[in-house]
Amino acid sequence: MTHSRERFLSFRLPGYRKIKIITMLIISRESVMKTLDIKQLDTKEEEIADALMAIGISRNVARALSYLQNVDKATSIDLERGASLRQPEVSVAIKQLKVNDWISEQEEKKPGKGRPHKIYSLKIGFNDIISHLEKQQKKSVDNTHKKLERLKELGK
Repeated sequence: MTHSRERFLSFRLPGYRKIKIITMLIISRESVMKTLDIKQLDTKEEEIADALMAIGISRNVARALSYLQNVDKATSIDLERGASLRQPEVSVAIKQLKVNDWISEQEEKKPGKGRPHKIYSLKIGFNDIISHLEKQQKKSVDNTHKKLERLKELGK
């Protein structure tokens, strides 16, 4: 009888922006190691996420958007590990990004059995997203300014 066991180890080396995920599969006294490189948010991307949150974007969307703006494509697992989000947070962020029509989703068949992976990428450029957010913010500020002016009139 063959016994197998999976063990996941993860660590971040100082000065590196990638996290190494090492999977060891032990089968009949043989070891197989697999290493994946998953990009993590760097200082600049953390600042982008913070700025997005400061203008009212949810944490999940801000971190996912910050991650996706610097990669060609990403899976849910990439977003989880790279943007430090949990799986339900990734789902919420993806849903919101789809509502805004900022993200595209493709399926990639895995070798063997199982459901295909979903691959996400930005549908429009990050600067276009920023322009959209800027218009929203200006509209909100103008609306607030009008309400304040009306309050001044009513207070006379």
